[in-house]
Amino acid sequence: MIENPINPDKVAENPGLMAYAHSVGGAVIKPIDMGKAKGKAVLAMRQQTERQLNQIYQQMATLAQQAKELRQRVDVSERIYAAHMNFEPVLNETYYVYEKEDGSDVLSMVAPGEWGRSYKYSRYIAKVTMLADHTWHVEYNENQ
Repeated sequence: MIENPINPDKVAENPGLMAYAHSVGGAVIKPIDMGKAKGKAVLAMRQQTERQLNQIYQQMATLAQQAKELRQRVDVSERIYAAHMNFEPVLNETYYVYEKEDGSDVLSMVAPGEWGRSYKYSRYIAKVTMLADHTWHVEYNENQ
């Protein structure tokens, strides 16, 4: 019988299961500081989620602004439809909103510069164009 030349006291039975190098030439195995590793992981996770939350907040702000603008378009459209008009508005045509002395609104096809001496309104409010969804694009008079 051939005897193993390696001293059995210096050989591991299951070297793959050991938590340290089992021979002098083995790779150096250093224990990991789990607290440090977890700390880095938590920091990275917080930074990433903070970035994603900020992106969602920006999207929410944009949506809220769009909703506000849409609500304003509806309010202006209702005011224009409540105004006195002697014609049926046509899509993509430009009209002008004036205010009478009594505070009521009038929708007219005549621009402010086209009235001459027959201008009979207390003030010019806005230039409006009817959009395809029957709301109005409004360009307010800057001299109000």
